[in-house]
Amino acid sequence: MTDSIGLLKKLIRIDSSTLENSNRAIEVCSEYLNENGVPGEIIENNGYKSYVATIGNGDKTLILNGHLDVVSGKETQFEPFEDNGKIFGRGSADMKGGCVAMIQAMIRLRNRNLKNRIMLQLVPDEETGGKHGTRYLVEQGYIGDFVICTEPTNLKISIQSKGIVRLDVESRGVAAHGSRPWEGENAILKALENFSKIEKLPILNIGSDFYESSTVNLAKINGGDIYNRIPDRCVMGLDIRYVPDIDPEDIIDEIRKIVDGEVSVLAIEPDVNTKPDNHYIQQLMESIVHVMPEETTNLEVQHGGSDTRFFSSKGIPAIELGPRGNYWHGNDEYVESGSIDYLERVLIDFAEKF
Repeated sequence: MTDSIGLLKKLIRIDSSTLENSNRAIEVCSEYLNENGVPGEIIENNGYKSYVATIGNGDKTLILNGHLDVVSGKETQFEPFEDNGKIFGRGSADMKGGCVAMIQAMIRLRNRNLKNRIMLQLVPDEETGGKHGTRYLVEQGYIGDFVICTEPTNLKISIQSKGIVRLDVESRGVAAHGSRPWEGENAILKALENFSKIEKLPILNIGSDFYESSTVNLAKINGGDIYNRIPDRCVMGLDIRYVPDIDPEDIIDEIRKIVDGEVSVLAIEPDVNTKPDNHYIQQLMESIVHVMPEETTNLEVQHGGSDTRFFSSKGIPAIELGPRGNYWHGNDEYVESGSIDYLERVLIDFAEKF
């Protein structure tokens, strides 16, 4: 446990909200693993460094995946401190704590008689989209049969996450003097009407066993330039998180049918939809009960996305299972130190039976 906490604090002190420091964090982990008997390789793509190490032999591969980049934070958040069993600091929960658990599990598993292969992947850019890290690794063939991503989940298994559609809707109006609005057509008001129509679309209000509905976030709006003119152009930026099993192209088609304006698609990201009856999930639940008999093993889902989507899009079952913590991306982010140890032991138990 001491090694885990020492490594975690060292990683928190690296402000890996920048590319340079994300790469540095990758290098620190690579050196740590090599010093502890786990050789690996650093794979560079467009200046972004990822790390891959594989142990064991066999026909099947279990992938342990995590990111070392973080969102930006205050300078004080990169000075970790402990209080009442919690470690505070930027990235402590999201997700350097989970990465440390995977690293220590690999070290403890390296000399054991594993039935199959365990591949550790550490990446530098999940918070900014993941295309240079995990997506690149998947495209290069670094894939397996089951994926555990140790994003913070409070030691619960998360089997699904919503997909992402990002688009701009441009509304056009007619400019006029601000004192004579009846002579013009306000593009901002038209944009708000378009947003109201989109929110009410039946396809976005379809739910599932785990989700009440998809969500639409009016993330950006840009219209008008001076106070005394009716704006003739307004662009809304929308972030839509759609329920698994809904085709994102159908969502886009429905939006185009009902809005008065031009729709530009910026991004479509797949959902994660691992089935509850997957046999690897059943084995993982058994490992959790074995290591933590006091824990409930209810399956959960995520509203936000993660790098698991790059595996799921290839038909590879992927889940999230990470330590207890809170306030990730916030000012008081922390991880419970004991949960890192629990997670490490669960990963070891599962890997040995995999």
